[in-house]
Amino acid sequence: MSDTQAKGDNLRTDGNRLWDSLMEMAKIGETEKGGVCRLALTDLDRESRDLFSRWCEDAGCSITVDKMGNIFARRPGKNNDLPPIMTGSHLDSQPTGGKYDGVYGVLAGLEVVRTLNDLNIETEAPIEVAVWTNEEGSRFAPAMVASGVFAGVFDLDYGLSRADLDGKTMGEELERIGYAGDQDVGGREVGAYFEAHIEQGPILENEDKTIGVVTGAQGQRWYEVTLTGQEAHAGPTPMHSRKDALVGAARMVGEVNRIGLENQPNACATVGLMQVTPNSRNVIPGSVFFCIDFRHPKDEVLSGMDAELRKVCADIAADIGLEMDFEEIWYSPPVAFDEACVSAVRSACEGGNIGHMDIVSGAGHDACYLSRVAPTAMIFTPCLNGISHNEIESAEPEHLEAGCNVLLQAMIERANAIQ
Repeated sequence: MSDTQAKGDNLRTDGNRLWDSLMEMAKIGETEKGGVCRLALTDLDRESRDLFSRWCEDAGCSITVDKMGNIFARRPGKNNDLPPIMTGSHLDSQPTGGKYDGVYGVLAGLEVVRTLNDLNIETEAPIEVAVWTNEEGSRFAPAMVASGVFAGVFDLDYGLSRADLDGKTMGEELERIGYAGDQDVGGREVGAYFEAHIEQGPILENEDKTIGVVTGAQGQRWYEVTLTGQEAHAGPTPMHSRKDALVGAARMVGEVNRIGLENQPNACATVGLMQVTPNSRNVIPGSVFFCIDFRHPKDEVLSGMDAELRKVCADIAADIGLEMDFEEIWYSPPVAFDEACVSAVRSACEGGNIGHMDIVSGAGHDACYLSRVAPTAMIFTPCLNGISHNEIESAEPEHLEAGCNVLLQAMIERANAIQ
């Protein structure tokens, strides 16, 4: 096939094959409500990695794994000295996750490889499909830690030392499941990076658009807060003399919500995890640990939210007489994606006559870190009612196929561009 034909707008992926692969992968960790629970570096995560690797080897790709467990499946190009055009996402899920979050981007990349094989298209630069370790941050905080190590945001020791609530580290669990690779993490050139993903919000559905051309992503700040008061009997202890850590946490949760509401449009503020000690019905809570998630596309607004949060939390702790350990554990600034890569996505939509709109990602993705070391863009597809991180997460096959077709066109365009 000629290069002109290879760039033709009539190129199409096999939507049925993509869907079948998604459904097969969804059997690993499937839940009764139709979602998946495939936490990072569990045995189920290993099964999903094994299946992906086997599929890629069957498609003629070579497989390498780095020391953070990131997997890279490479399809050779005409000139393998050129940096690869990369795509990918993650296979780990939330505890009550859906079938499409992350895994769609991985298997869309595999479908691009399979389609290039079907059509006997040889790209100038190699094509790579990546699986990034622990994108969700659900088991090991922070999120996107392995792509962060790849991009030089975190060092390797930091990444491997991240521990879950049981004290098991990423390094230990990578060894246990057999995905502690021998390749150095990062430090190599990537020609471009594209990531396909469900939107995880309602904007595309509300606007009746099939593709979101992602121009950038919101900034994020994650915090961990520990409040220490005094445990006491719930009956004999007078209300005015209590040092109730849960009361302090409850007030802070209310303030988190207020700060989010007062910084509209676009601000998001969430408390999604809380641990109460001793967690007994007739004991005043002596300690509470909880997490806060702040997001906004403008860094100056996000900084203002941060300052307000610190002040109100300190005031609440002092008012009740609580000790407070307040730590910002992760900061990811707002991201603007590469204009040429964004343009390649937009052109693919226009060439395929696919309804599209520009959009800013409300969620963090591995692409945010890859953008620090490679020209990067993302492709969003709708999800039903904008619901994600939920077992009822749903997407239409035709939307996923359209996103994969856009990914195919954009990757071919970049892979054959002069580098």
